[in-house]
Amino acid sequence: MADLVEMFGRSTQRLTARVEGVTPEQWAASTPCSEWDVRALVNHLANEQLWAPHLVAGETIEQVGDRYDGDVLGADPVATWRSALDGSLAAFADADLDATVHLSYGDVPCREYLTQMLTDAEVHGWDLATATGQDAAIDPDIASLLLETWTPQRAILRGSGVFGPEEVEVDEGADDAQRLLGLLGRRP
Repeated sequence: MADLVEMFGRSTQRLTARVEGVTPEQWAASTPCSEWDVRALVNHLANEQLWAPHLVAGETIEQVGDRYDGDVLGADPVATWRSALDGSLAAFADADLDATVHLSYGDVPCREYLTQMLTDAEVHGWDLATATGQDAAIDPDIASLLLETWTPQRAILRGSGVFGPEEVEVDEGADDAQRLLGLLGRRP
């Protein structure tokens, strides 16, 4: 079985390097996520990391409330990202991956929540790298795991509104990273 905590650590380490690589003029640049510029994308990612310790500890959406609504990045987006990620990494490192996490759509095992967080870190890391001209490589082991996880859930992905509105076809010889991106509505 894959070590999700270790994979999440690797993925977010690369994501942190990409956040650190954003130049001042790039924060307003567009991203493959048409509704977000670079700052909004990083804000979304930091927001998710801020939620993680609460949800992993068993709190509900209602208990966390609106404390992370809006712009959480403030004047120093990189420092905010690092701080938010530190809390998230610590929470998952100590987590019982079989424990219940209360998400907006229902209760799931922490392992499923961590897989969702890994997906966002890896795919939005690609979005950020693509938007800012950085190395957009996706970890091949993580790509394989996520492709295996999400392929059987194609219909749910399309209806969720979380990823691209439709799957993007990729070449027959595409690797798992390209296939994952296509599945999630990205043009590799």
